[in-house]
Amino acid sequence: MEILNEISQLIQKGNAKLAPEKVKEALSSGISAETILNDALIQAMSVVGEKFKNNEIYVPEVLIAARAMKAALEVLKPILTETGVKPIGKVVIGTVKGDLHDIGKNLVAMMMTGAGLEVIDLGVDVAPEKFCEAVKSYNPQIVAMSALLTTTMPNMKATIEKLQEQGLRDKVKVIIGGAPVTESFAKSIGADGYAPDAASAAELAKKIVQGAA
Repeated sequence: MEILNEISQLIQKGNAKLAPEKVKEALSSGISAETILNDALIQAMSVVGEKFKNNEIYVPEVLIAARAMKAALEVLKPILTETGVKPIGKVVIGTVKGDLHDIGKNLVAMMMTGAGLEVIDLGVDVAPEKFCEAVKSYNPQIVAMSALLTTTMPNMKATIEKLQEQGLRDKVKVIIGGAPVTESFAKSIGADGYAPDAASAAELAKKIVQGAA
C-alpha cells in the first residue's frame, strides 16, 4: 500500500512532523493501527537497523529516525491499546550502577520499541536492587544492561547475582552490551546474550521473546 510505504520513508528520513500526519491519514482511510505499526513503523526501523549494522548510516541518523517513529507511534498507541494489540514482549533496560552514559542505551531502547517490544527504561546508574524491583513490578521476559566503562562492567555480574539471590534469574533472559563489553565477558558472568550494537540488540530481544533464541 502506497501510504504505508510513504510513512516508512518519512520515518527512515527522520521526518517527525510529517510521519504522524501520514499515520492519521492512513487511519482515516481505514487502514488498521496494527497494519500501520507492522507494515510501516516496524518495517522502517528494521531497514534503519540493517543500514546501521552495515555502516551505511550512523548514530545521528538512527536517532532522528527513531524520533520520527516515536512521534508516529504516539498517534497509534491509544488505538492499539483500545483494540487490544499487545507488544510482542517486554524488556526492562538500564545502564548499570556507577555509569551515567545513556546514548547507547537510549538507542537500544528506541530500536527495541521499533521492533514492537514494550520497553521499561530505568535510566542510568541503575543499582542491582532496582533491576530486581523492576522485574517484580513489570514481569518482563528480558533484562537488558548497558555499560560504557570497564570499571562499571562488574555491576552487570552483581545484577545477575542479585537476580539469582532473589529467585528471579529463571524468570528473565539477561542481555548485555556497551563499548567495552564482549561476547566472552557475557558468557563469563552468566548472561544469556550479548549484542554489539543497537540493531543487533533489538533483533536478539525479538528472537528471545519469540522463543527462537
